[in-house]
Amino acid sequence: MTQTEMTRAEANIILFSYGTLQLESVQRASFGRLLEGWADVMPGYSRMMLEITDPDVVRTSGERFHPVVSPSDNPADQVEGMAFRITPDELAAADRYEVSDYKRVEVVLGSGTRAWVYVAA
Repeated sequence: MTQTEMTRAEANIILFSYGTLQLESVQRASFGRLLEGWADVMPGYSRMMLEITDPDVVRTSGERFHPVVSPSDNPADQVEGMAFRITPDELAAADRYEVSDYKRVEVVLGSGTRAWVYVAA
């Protein structure tokens, strides 16, 4: 089995990204590969921008302002993004990439898929 085949076989975790984890530069730096994913939405949340002060994260993403989401009182609110199938090691890498302004929670996406996502801490 090749490394790519092993990664695909172990990739049984769904991670939803509405921001910089969708960027090629962030995926290559964090996971060592480009992730395969599909478009989905996260209902019940709204999106805003947050200034990031961690120089490593800014260097990796190339962006000082990153999106962040919070639960919304408006049932019509939803956040568009991408769902990616990742490995446990890649989830740990995503945890290391995200700064303390974010926390990881499990949500149900518009498609009905359960996924991990980083929201406002």
